Amino acid sequence: MQALRDVGLALGSTLDLDQLLALILNKITELLDADRATLYLLDEQRQRLFSRIIIGEEARAIELPVGAGIAGHVAKVGRTVRVKDAYRDRRFQRDWDEVTGYRTRSILAAPMKNHVGRTIGVIQVLNKHGEGEFSVHDEELLSALATQAAVSIDNSRLFLSVIQKNTQLVETKEQLEHRVSDLKLLFELESAMGRATTMEDLARAVITEAGRACEARAGGMLVDEIEGGLVLYFFDFTALEDGSQPRSSAPDEEPEGVVGAVPRRPAVKRIAMRRGEGVVGRAMVHNEAVFYSIDGAGDELGDMVSPRLAQLLGADLRTAIAVPLEGEDAVPIGAMALYNSRKPHGFSKDDRALLRLVSANASTALRLFRSRLEREQSERLTTIGRLLSGVMHDVRTPLTVISGYVQLMASAPDAATREDHARLILKQFDVISAMQREVLEFARGERSILVRKVYLTKFFGDIEKQLEHELAGTGVRLSLELEDRGTARFDEAKMTRLLHNLVRNAVEAMRPGGGTVTIRAYRDGGDLAVSVADTGKGIPKEVQGRLFQSFVTSGKRGGTGLGLAIVKKIVDEHAGTIAVESSSKGAKFTVRLPQESAPSRSPAAAEGQPQLASTDGSPAPKPGVEAGPVVREAIPRRRPAGSAPPVNERGRRSSSNGSDA
Repeated sequence: MQALRDVGLALGSTLDLDQLLALILNKITELLDADRATLYLLDEQRQRLFSRIIIGEEARAIELPVGAGIAGHVAKVGRTVRVKDAYRDRRFQRDWDEVTGYRTRSILAAPMKNHVGRTIGVIQVLNKHGEGEFSVHDEELLSALATQAAVSIDNSRLFLSVIQKNTQLVETKEQLEHRVSDLKLLFELESAMGRATTMEDLARAVITEAGRACEARAGGMLVDEIEGGLVLYFFDFTALEDGSQPRSSAPDEEPEGVVGAVPRRPAVKRIAMRRGEGVVGRAMVHNEAVFYSIDGAGDELGDMVSPRLAQLLGADLRTAIAVPLEGEDAVPIGAMALYNSRKPHGFSKDDRALLRLVSANASTALRLFRSRLEREQSERLTTIGRLLSGVMHDVRTPLTVISGYVQLMASAPDAATREDHARLILKQFDVISAMQREVLEFARGERSILVRKVYLTKFFGDIEKQLEHELAGTGVRLSLELEDRGTARFDEAKMTRLLHNLVRNAVEAMRPGGGTVTIRAYRDGGDLAVSVADTGKGIPKEVQGRLFQSFVTSGKRGGTGLGLAIVKKIVDEHAGTIAVESSSKGAKFTVRLPQESAPSRSPAAAEGQPQLASTDGSPAPKPGVEAGPVVREAIPRRRPAGSAPPVNERGRRSSSNGSDA
């Protein structure tokens, strides 16, 4: 009982399997007064027993199949075996005796069964001292010790399994933490890159996040800007060595350049680079990751360390890692690099793997950024082309008028008539100049307006003459209804452009059969109202809601979609309104220009448009005296060169001042 208690205490003192096996053998050898003892463990999958013995100073492994030898027989049958003379027992194998020179006489072998009765091994004791044979008492004692040893071995295995599982859990936890950290980095990187509006912002977002994650003192992003060549955006993080980290997620929270303030964003240096220069240049040229260390642990770079970049670092280049940024078809479009690790042992393998991860996302962002710049440039060129197309389209009107008057001048019989035609031709050149200014203002978003008093009879008379030439041969009849022959205040040149655009749209809407376009001018309260109506098919439903947007058109020959956008801009500049009515019988545009209230009209009343006033500061004129409506109707026809100039409704030629002769 004392022996069992001592063995139990000894077995409970350790859970290390090797120490436990040695402890069991020592105690059993001592208690049974044996020469030596061997403990075999059972491999159930292979059905073999294995153990280790020391021969001299050499450790040898013993491996037996189940059923071979005394120990193998005990493992197979699961019962204790006592042998008085080993050499007379057929189950005994003499091989190890012959190898070691040892003489085995008596043997006692007992199975080790765990708490569920399953054999997990065999304990074999050799050569009893003194008597020379193991007794029944020895057999009982060994069976008890074997059972206790089996439980201890099972516990040890269970403990080691728990330790192993815990180790695996710790490793899995660390891997998950790395993955979460990587995902957090990628999220912050994507957020920062998504806010980038310039290449510098994109480089700052990428390098700042990579430098923070890898604990670098500096970093750079090399970009092939095609027309601009190779450019390195270099960032120095040493300004943040007080412990704070660069934050690209909120770069504008604190102003830069304030005395006493800690800068949140590292300053950028934009450096023109030569192809292959420096570590970052090598990574781009060779399309491979590059690792450099001053202690020789990195790649063989030769003279690839750039003195210029080392000077920018303000210190010797000690460590660096660089990876390429891949474009289409795996052709590098740049590279990124980190310099001088803050860690004592430099950049680790994890840092290199992390930088490759960042570079994959940065490559995608850089490709998308370059595509966006190319698309914006293409759109600007397209817009300019459309704008020029609109200018050329609108210039046709004054050129047609000029052509007509030049033909009339050639056959004019007197100097006064030629002078009158020359004046009208010069006026058309003024119209062309005004168009040029207006298109430029429209493209730039500028607003300028020259409001002055205009005599409506003269203004609409000139409009009628200009439109007669433009409508000649189109099959469209112009009807002018002038219900107000007084004065009004507006920009004469811009209103001329407005009416030409509306009439031109009306003519296009009535092709090819022709029809009637009616211009009506009248007073509506304190406003001057001008309407342009046609007898076409109306406005298509698909464009009704977008009529006044730029470049919206529907089936017009040579149309650019710019005319109505400029019409809306002119109306807004006058703080007026424009209404559209459309049906299957035609369309009508009605423009209302405020007169008495125009100088004091607020921007809010004009739907956000600027307040307008006359250029001379004088108050708005009173409406002209109503003398009954005047209806003018002109049926345009193509006139040969040398024919008489246009006449008014009384059959008289117009004088040089535009009034009735």
